[in-house]
Amino acid sequence: MICVLQFDAASVALVERMLAEGELPELAALRERGRHTVLDTPAVDFAAGAFYTLYSGRELGDHGLFYPFQWSAAEQRARYARAFDAPAPVWELLARAGLRTLAVDPYESRPPGEWRAEWGTLACGVGFRDRVVLPRWAAPAEAGRRVPPGPQATEIFGRPTTRELLGLKAKLVAAPGRVADAALRLMGEERYDLAWLTFSAAHLAGHQFWDLSQLGDEPPARERAELESALREVYRAVDRAIGRVVRALREDDDVIVTSAVGMDVNTSRADLLPGMLAAVLRGGPLPEDDAAGWIWRLRAALPTRWRGAIANAIPDRLALELTARLELRGLDWSATRAFAHPADNQGYIRLNLRGRERDGIVDPAEAEALCAEIESGLRTFRDPDGEPAVAEVVRVADLYPGERADRLPDLSVRWSERPATRLDHLVSDRFGEVRRAGTGSGRSGNHTAGDAWAVLAPGASRLREPSRPARLVDVAATVAAVLGVDDAALPGEPLLER
Repeated sequence: MICVLQFDAASVALVERMLAEGELPELAALRERGRHTVLDTPAVDFAAGAFYTLYSGRELGDHGLFYPFQWSAAEQRARYARAFDAPAPVWELLARAGLRTLAVDPYESRPPGEWRAEWGTLACGVGFRDRVVLPRWAAPAEAGRRVPPGPQATEIFGRPTTRELLGLKAKLVAAPGRVADAALRLMGEERYDLAWLTFSAAHLAGHQFWDLSQLGDEPPARERAELESALREVYRAVDRAIGRVVRALREDDDVIVTSAVGMDVNTSRADLLPGMLAAVLRGGPLPEDDAAGWIWRLRAALPTRWRGAIANAIPDRLALELTARLELRGLDWSATRAFAHPADNQGYIRLNLRGRERDGIVDPAEAEALCAEIESGLRTFRDPDGEPAVAEVVRVADLYPGERADRLPDLSVRWSERPATRLDHLVSDRFGEVRRAGTGSGRSGNHTAGDAWAVLAPGASRLREPSRPARLVDVAATVAAVLGVDDAALPGEPLLER
């Protein structure tokens, strides 16, 4: 068997510090047993897109899934990502070859269209549930009775309270143990060829507990200390869960520990991008009542507990559809040349291109000139202290080609690598001031440009040297190669061989 353990969205800097301080002994033992490898990842521009690249072994441009809510050009609106077709994840490739998979909590994944009991067990929402990125599902359906769901912990953008964060900490510290409990029970009952376990608590904890800059009030000393320790406690819980699983494996089982994206201080100004873009396209400052970034204004107007209560009162499917329809609400497509695509990390811009968008108005011959105009304008925006807000604006098509690249935005805005949690506005000499509505996402931590890695700990296999620097797509290719499945459709190179 091969076992993939996803230490989800782990901070490279924090992991290295904790390893040096002896706080992650199980990961340290695996690194000593095998090899630590840095992986090239599409998270440089598309953090959310890295997950389906990891699971499917296909490059970003070939699957085109890069955000939970993304643009449907044919419908001229945003849709939840499951509305779009996608290549099969690696466990579906194994099923076609008659091999069995146990997959627990695949992050930003989706249930298969068909799944038979003889192909194994898939279960999502076990460590905790998030209706957007970790909804509750199981395959086959009866597996849901064997694997109990975890507690609800849906991330709600906006300023959290100390009480909310303390409650979240308790859920996340316990979550890795719930994943390990479910996996060990099922592995004790049945044989699997692949076990793929995702410890997503590290991911959400990184967003919410990187620091406490998103809190509006100073918590009491004891509560502050408890919150400041949260991220390390979650990482230690992930390490303990990894150790429990590894000790239950056979000596000849191969192990891969991996993270598809990194985590560090939140530098995102994505919630300010709609206003920045509107000012650039207008050619001057926005009027005070401008509705650019409407959904961010709505989030700022209602406390997180109210929005959470409303969301919990309606079915998941309806909540997701409502969120999708609120994105980009109020735009006049007959006058919109470009728009800020939904985002929470890097900024995304898509042209309203004639012949591609249903209601497109921009002549394709004018697209490059419009991109240059937008890039030049965005680069004029600065933080309140005068430092640049934008580091770079890249043409997505130049970096991420593929058969589904038309789903991707046209421009990716890479922000200055400076903390942005407490920013209240940006300013441009040409386009005036753009103010933040509320606190933006309310995240103190966010994804880095890169920082994907894998620890390869061979059992019956041996380490293999790829012909070029290792890539995120190589993880799925490694699983297929070790299990003897034809991986001709996968672009990755195996990192292990038998």
